[in-house]
Order: sequence, then structure tokens, then C-alpha cells
Amino acid sequence: MAKNGPKGSGRKGTVAKRAQVLSGRNERWTKVDAKTGKFMDQMSKKGRAFKGVKMK
Repeated sequence: MAKNGPKGSGRKGTVAKRAQVLSGRNERWTKVDAKTGKFMDQMSKKGRAFKGVKMK
């Protein structure tokens, strides 16, 4: 069973092998797999970016 780690030891830096791009068509951020180039997910709200994913 998963447990919470010690307080304050969350993720440091960006998520590996992922990037995000801003779509000019609908002004939403889209998460991209950096290795394959496939789209993974898109934000439901305009203008908000994914946390912990590097900008491309």
C-alpha cells in the first residue's frame, strides 16, 4: 500500500520526458511525450499550464 513520504520532500524539478506547448487554435496547454511526440493530455481551462512539466 502506498504511503505519504516525509513532509516537504515532493518532486524536485520537472517531470522527465514530458513537455507542454500552447495551442494557438484554442489557447490551451497540451502535454506532449518528448520521446515519441504524441499528445498526452490537454488542460480543460484556458490559460492554465500543467504543473511540473517544462515549457517547450
